[in-house]
Amino acid sequence: MSIEPILPSLFPDTATLRENGVTVGGVDLRELAETYGTPLFVYDEETLRARCREAASAFDDGVAFASKSFLCGAMARLADEEGLCVDVATGGELDVVLRSGVPASRIIVHGNNKSNDEIARALKVGVHRLIVDNFDEIERLSDLVSTSTPIDVLVRVTPGVEAHTHEYVRTGQEDTKFGFSVASGDARRAISMLRELAAVTLHGVHAHIGSQIFEVEGFCESMGVLADFTRDDDFDELCIGGGLGVAYVAGESAPTISAWALATRSAARESGLRADVRILAEPGRSIVAQAGVTLYRVGVIKHVTQRTYMAVDGGMSDNPRPVLYGSGYEAFDLDRPLAARPQSVRLVGKHCESGDVLIDEAHLPADTGVGDLIATPVTGAYGYSMASNYNRVPRPGVVFVCDGSAREVLRRETMDDLARLEV
Repeated sequence: MSIEPILPSLFPDTATLRENGVTVGGVDLRELAETYGTPLFVYDEETLRARCREAASAFDDGVAFASKSFLCGAMARLADEEGLCVDVATGGELDVVLRSGVPASRIIVHGNNKSNDEIARALKVGVHRLIVDNFDEIERLSDLVSTSTPIDVLVRVTPGVEAHTHEYVRTGQEDTKFGFSVASGDARRAISMLRELAAVTLHGVHAHIGSQIFEVEGFCESMGVLADFTRDDDFDELCIGGGLGVAYVAGESAPTISAWALATRSAARESGLRADVRILAEPGRSIVAQAGVTLYRVGVIKHVTQRTYMAVDGGMSDNPRPVLYGSGYEAFDLDRPLAARPQSVRLVGKHCESGDVLIDEAHLPADTGVGDLIATPVTGAYGYSMASNYNRVPRPGVVFVCDGSAREVLRRETMDDLARLEV
């Protein structure tokens, strides 16, 4: 059976597929692999900027890039330049974004277990919003806020919406570690408590129903719950969070950011939400996923009775999503991107783990073999950000490409980097 060439729609916006190679941002991917080594994350800067601009235009001011999907200084600055706030979920993410030069007034702080130190730093630098998650956090805020360190907040609520996605990335249902339940009355109690704090300005509520969601109906249902719940609160903003899905393999399709926003705004109008209430969101995956491609070199091919294993020089340390969620990807040969792909292999990494599988059944040209360069597209989200040093493997470098030039934004880790914490 001859499997068709990989779909161009899975590539970054500027990608060009030729008989003997692929360019992204005007730069040849093979040349990047030879220059920077493999594994390597390559991001198309124009795709990143286009998705950021789309989000900034589709939602109201205060829409934020969900930095957990992919964070480095260059990405934080890019999102800020294109009109987005940047949301962070830990003190470490806050530190990276502040070091990048993004103003604190454009940073939104999340987290279901914020420490006193994390809250204190958010107050000290003057972040745009703090998303309040639980009653313990309200107590901590009451001890830390003052007229000299006031804070603007949203309350994270669970709207009781069951998103159609993997159970590990559902967050809008009642049984979750995130937020205050609307149905139980906890959300209403949290709002009342926050209104008692003189140095806290409560702007509205925030909800997040899950990740990698292909249908807008769940977001619309969530908006309806939020609008109804806050009808008498005189809030000035509501945030539906993030979670918009992207197509990773042939046969998948997802709404655009603009279509997502349009559906959400329509649901808000139908729910009777005041026209002056700002409608916000936190796209992450939908901004960075398609912009990224990961390059690998084939090291070993092993034929067993059941299948053929093809091992590359990366694996679950640079893309744990297949192991965690059973996520699907596709692969292509850098030198033969337009060729048929009749060779079926299980694409695996180099880690000492049977579950170290990148693609359960990858299709590649018949002559792709040891030493060849292959790539997996749509790897811009939750690859580098979830990368680890399992088996003491250094994390890959990250390169941005644009207008025929490449710039390294995160260098490849070295053995010295891995040893630097030893005492």
